[in-house]
Amino acid sequence: MLVKDGIPFMSFGVDDVGAEYERLVALGVRFTQPALSRAPVTTVIVDDACGNLIQIASMP
Repeated sequence: MLVKDGIPFMSFGVDDVGAEYERLVALGVRFTQPALSRAPVTTVIVDDACGNLIQIASMP
């Protein structure tokens, strides 16, 4: 876990961020942003409702 500006931050790798984003949205998970591609990485950020930010990322 990294802490930036006092905000806990974690990152997890998945095979397909877009699919994981859609799956989690269907389950009611709230994101701070939709899937964002910055070649070669695609990421989304989850706010876990406790103030922790969780990044989900994939590379092609």
